[in-house]
Amino acid sequence: MTAGFLVYERWHESGFRWDLFAGVFFQMNWGWVLLSAILNLAAYFGRTLRWAVMIRPLQPRPSYRNLFSATAIGFTAIILFGRPGELVRPYLIAAKERVSFSSQMAAWLLERIYDLLAVALIFGVGLSQVRVTEAKLGPGLSWVLSTGGYVMAAIGAACLLALIAFRSFSEVLRARAASILALLPKRIEARAIHMLDAFIDGTQTTRDSTAVLSIVFYTFVEWLVIVLGFLAIFQAFSRTAGLTFVEVLILLGFVAFGGVVQIPGVGGGMQIAIIVVLTEMFRFSLESATGIAIVFWALNFLAIVPLGLLLAFHEGFNWHNLRHIKDIEKQ
Repeated sequence: MTAGFLVYERWHESGFRWDLFAGVFFQMNWGWVLLSAILNLAAYFGRTLRWAVMIRPLQPRPSYRNLFSATAIGFTAIILFGRPGELVRPYLIAAKERVSFSSQMAAWLLERIYDLLAVALIFGVGLSQVRVTEAKLGPGLSWVLSTGGYVMAAIGAACLLALIAFRSFSEVLRARAASILALLPKRIEARAIHMLDAFIDGTQTTRDSTAVLSIVFYTFVEWLVIVLGFLAIFQAFSRTAGLTFVEVLILLGFVAFGGVVQIPGVGGGMQIAIIVVLTEMFRFSLESATGIAIVFWALNFLAIVPLGLLLAFHEGFNWHNLRHIKDIEKQ
């Protein structure tokens, strides 16, 4: 929506150059676009491998096919239905692998924590390179440069504290939560305790050093593939193919930050961050930056949709079954 407003504002004030905008698509190198799409799809398989480690304490021999199918359908649901679609993947994995839904929500939370740590690291590296290059930034990016490091440091610290709490204090946290739940009626208390225990079961990998190292490794591989896909996207355009690796790294840092927080006066979202960085830092025209951002968004988010819909159709997945997520807990 913010991107649409920027385009409208430019068109209203001085005339949006639709020929420049269309030229972005006509001049794309489709070989690089295809490679980027393949790498972006491969990142989903990396997520599958990581989830297999997290579910292993509850399901020693998980099906990689089931996990990948649930991942593809789950991310497709996010594209189609927004954030409520986040529930689809843990729901499907719980149903396919016969584990509790609460335990898979815990796995989902752990996945988000590790991804946020990766984003914080990428942004930190990008931020350091901005300071080295002394690039001239506009008002939106200047705010990120001055306060973004503190924001991401706080996010990273919170993620690390959460992992430490799951690893070393899960029993203490359970006892405290149980004492609070004891105030509820017995039937509701029993149900809540059951869900709490299932959730804690889903965090068991935090207490296994080998599992933690495996998750860290798969997180590194996943984000390495994402970075390579990012580089491939920018090789597809003549305007961005000349960017140095350091410049692309800076761009990736700001994009990762834009996917997590709202930039004052700009908004949030990776595609918005690309438009802002390309126009403010690299002095691209709004038309070119908007076209590149649209391609980036399509390759990073829409590429999974055809595969997700195909798998959902093949498995006979009924979207209306999402109303019965609570029934998984009875298994």
